Amino acid sequence: MLRSARGSASQDELARRSGTSRTALSAYEHGRKAPTADTLERIIEAAGARLVVERRVGWIQVELGGPRTCWVADALWRLPAEEAFGDVVLPVEVNWSSPGRVYRCTHRRQRARLYEVLLREGQPEDLERHVDGALLVDAWSELTLPTGVRAAWASLIDPLSEHGVRPVPGGATGRAG
Repeated sequence: MLRSARGSASQDELARRSGTSRTALSAYEHGRKAPTADTLERIIEAAGARLVVERRVGWIQVELGGPRTCWVADALWRLPAEEAFGDVVLPVEVNWSSPGRVYRCTHRRQRARLYEVLLREGQPEDLERHVDGALLVDAWSELTLPTGVRAAWASLIDPLSEHGVRPVPGGATGRAG
């Protein structure tokens, strides 16, 4: 984490800007020593980055009848823009009806089709990797989903979509402007 936050700056340069020694910074970067929270925050700020704590999403598997199930989150999450609007090809075990299909998430309709497949067939890691909470809430009324899948997600999404609330990083929500 610290090594990636440091970017192109040298250890000497970041150590100087953060008020720590190069030896200590090296130990932190290589996991030989753990900085205090205050020291970590100071180093990350000196690197021009910020430390963000996000709520971990919990998952439950919902029975849909027969052998069918779907996974439902207990909170919504956000994706970085380049991931939320990137191109996606799902593994065949998730998108077995259209293997190899490229979903261009810059296109609203294709993103909605992707979300439909993921909500029906995706595992938690697939959903967290490709679904953005705010975009899901925005598209919710347009998604064609089996009744059981819609009902399973409705208690999380309906209150947000009805009141113009959009998820923000960390699992919190903010009112859409």
